[in-house]
Amino acid sequence: MDMKAAVLRGIGRIELEEREVPSPAYGEVVIRVEACGICGTDQHIYHGLPGSAAVTPPRVLGHELAGEVVEIGEGVSELSIGDRVSVDPNIYCGRCRYCRDGRPHLCESLQAVGVTRDGGMAEYCRVPVANCHRLPDSMSSIEGAMVEPLGCVLHGIRKINVWPGASVLIIGGGFIGQLMLQAVKLHGASPVIISEPDEAKHELALRLGADVVVNPLRGDDLERELKRIGGADIVVECVGKAETMQQAVQSARKGGQILLFGVSSPDTRIAISPYEVFSKELTIRGSFINPHTHTAAISLIEQGKVRISPLISHTFRLEEVPEVMRKYPELHVMKGIIRIAATSKTTS
Repeated sequence: MDMKAAVLRGIGRIELEEREVPSPAYGEVVIRVEACGICGTDQHIYHGLPGSAAVTPPRVLGHELAGEVVEIGEGVSELSIGDRVSVDPNIYCGRCRYCRDGRPHLCESLQAVGVTRDGGMAEYCRVPVANCHRLPDSMSSIEGAMVEPLGCVLHGIRKINVWPGASVLIIGGGFIGQLMLQAVKLHGASPVIISEPDEAKHELALRLGADVVVNPLRGDDLERELKRIGGADIVVECVGKAETMQQAVQSARKGGQILLFGVSSPDTRIAISPYEVFSKELTIRGSFINPHTHTAAISLIEQGKVRISPLISHTFRLEEVPEVMRKYPELHVMKGIIRIAATSKTTS
């Protein structure tokens, strides 16, 4: 049986192709993909930059996916045909020093669905059963696909200490910034300031719990808010640009924590003052992918503690993917979802 797949053939080139439906190997299942998110990392890969690992075309992208199990390989007893699952895309070797000391996401032989293996921008996807998390009946496939980026956010939150009453500045009010907003509010952070130049996103941030939203390009609004609170205890950078990362360091108060979460180009460099880091005793942390957070992310979405539906701005058909990826920066997408197979579930 054949299926449709959007295949990365080279830098800036994705083609819709007919491919044979994959068969599961030992310990694997085949999923009929219902929803697949388009991540900023997919755009990086499309333009020739690395993802969580190097990408070698031809490759089917898409590491944010959910769907229904339609075939089960030998050695699989955890799932049944018809189960709906969300996929944690990252596959660890289990043997290197990082895997053995409890830091598998730093695996020296990291593999990932949609990066080093074919992913969710296709009608069917082959996935290790160990990477599948069963979805509750109440959760839509779109929400299931968004478990992965929320899991990444939760890992980032674990890298810093967030406490009730902590002042937080989130730089970037896009999809990830709005997930970060909801996550820090769950920890009782207040006030939470969002810095976002696209004022179309301001109202949503306020609805999701932001105390203040400012346009950093409009006057000195951000500087005035930071002065009012004496700087931020925590700054989360969700953009990945040199100027916003530098802003993060400058915005932190004494003893502040800075989480550099936005994915930058590998050749990006920033200028910071080591004396400022020393004199303010700053903590600067990075965050890479999403180890051991999938279950927690599913629970938060199921409970309604983190809302996904308001963040989905665009849905696309699989046939549209080549053109959508080409024009993506022009579409002003908060979050785009590829709807592939029909599902009876809807977002709430």
